[in-house]
Amino acid sequence: MDKELEQLRQVFEGSQVRVEKCGIGKVNAALGAQRMINEFKPDCIISSGCAGGNGDDIEVRSMVVSTALAYHDVYCGTAIDNSTQYGQVQGLPARFPADESLLSKAIELRESSQEMTRMIKPGLIVTGDWFVDTREKMAEIISKFPDARAVDMESAAIAHTCYLSQVPFISFRVISDVPLSDNHAQQYHDFWAQVAAQSFMLTRTFVEML
Repeated sequence: MDKELEQLRQVFEGSQVRVEKCGIGKVNAALGAQRMINEFKPDCIISSGCAGGNGDDIEVRSMVVSTALAYHDVYCGTAIDNSTQYGQVQGLPARFPADESLLSKAIELRESSQEMTRMIKPGLIVTGDWFVDTREKMAEIISKFPDARAVDMESAAIAHTCYLSQVPFISFRVISDVPLSDNHAQQYHDFWAQVAAQSFMLTRTFVEML
């Protein structure tokens, strides 16, 4: 989104990092990622933006770093075989793993201080073309992915694209709201009004470690 792009451009001003906006949703995310791969041949792609959070230790401004990524709104059925899982595109992994090297750096950053340990939460990120603005929507997603730490609209689609193009990928998602504790998306609106500034600095700290 424009709001996320504005934050990230400020964070990476003067650096050698290419910052691009893909737009909202899975198709925009995949097209944006493929365009970057084709035009710039990046060493890696990092998705950075906001997401809804899930878990007792997840709060607004936590940073979820992907250990794996999956779609929460894909169902291919069992017509071909019985091994396809909910969320899996047949012929592809049920979950796209984050790049091991990038993830190890993220874990290293997490373990660098008590503050980083408190802020950085490794885990599963699930993606779908829903804006999760009610407890009911979040509860439906979590019923199928109880280990999900964050829910967004882009990360798994970028992971899917990077998997096919063999480009290392990881996602950093700052938590803007925790829908199971907020039924009116008020936390999300408050995030942008009050605490978004500097919420993406952790992404730059991570990039500087690479």
